[in-house]
Amino acid sequence: MNRLHTQIAHDIQVETRGAVSLAAPDYAKAKLLAVVERQHEPVLAARVKLTQESNHAVVKPAIAQAVVDLNGRPVRAHVAAATMQEAVDLLQDRLTHRLARVHRHRDSHRHHAPAGLGAWTEEGAREHCPHRRGLAPEERRIVRHKAYSLPSQSARAAVFEMEAMDYDFHLFTDAATGCDSVVYRDEHAGGHRLATAGPAGEPEPGLTVSTAGVPELAVAEAVSRLDLTGLPFVFFTDTATGRGNVLYHRYDGHYGLITPAR
Repeated sequence: MNRLHTQIAHDIQVETRGAVSLAAPDYAKAKLLAVVERQHEPVLAARVKLTQESNHAVVKPAIAQAVVDLNGRPVRAHVAAATMQEAVDLLQDRLTHRLARVHRHRDSHRHHAPAGLGAWTEEGAREHCPHRRGLAPEERRIVRHKAYSLPSQSARAAVFEMEAMDYDFHLFTDAATGCDSVVYRDEHAGGHRLATAGPAGEPEPGLTVSTAGVPELAVAEAVSRLDLTGLPFVFFTDTATGRGNVLYHRYDGHYGLITPAR
């Protein structure tokens, strides 16, 4: 084992929540180390979070998440399963696939031939996502409000960011139009979809553009719309700021809100 991998073996951080077995952290470390050792770029840090849901009605109560710093590029994977061992095994596979795609993306850019958006497609991958806990609308609260400076980037770069971080959507500012926009997975047609608060850019293979107008709403109105539609998130222009926001369902049953930093 070389010096880099020896250092990473000691630096893999494992956080547990709930009744996680005593053996699970060491098992997760071993699985993540096996992924790290196959990388041909430096892995600067790695961490794992294991969560065991206490609600016995949850079909997949074992949740595993990992974030690896691949030479300055964070790469994330997030899965759920019936048992923690199964969740860790799935996490290893999903993280391996995502790291491989990041490598291919970097290699294609070095050769000035960007990889197609379809390179991220994973058959059946969504079935291993954590299930959202059911809460009555009157019990739900906005328990996380994240504000950050939106990156100015192309829709293609936004898709790469979303998939590398294993997110369901990614809020950004379209570099071509200067408008707040969001990319997300198109669960019905496959591929990825773009919604923008301004004029749509040029379409490209693997990326469709939503023709529905972006609503102008107060946050409370966005909450009502999210509850009524049953969608995983709603992209809207905040009446108070004029900027694009995303209100979404968290896996714990509550809401999260993402806004541009002022």
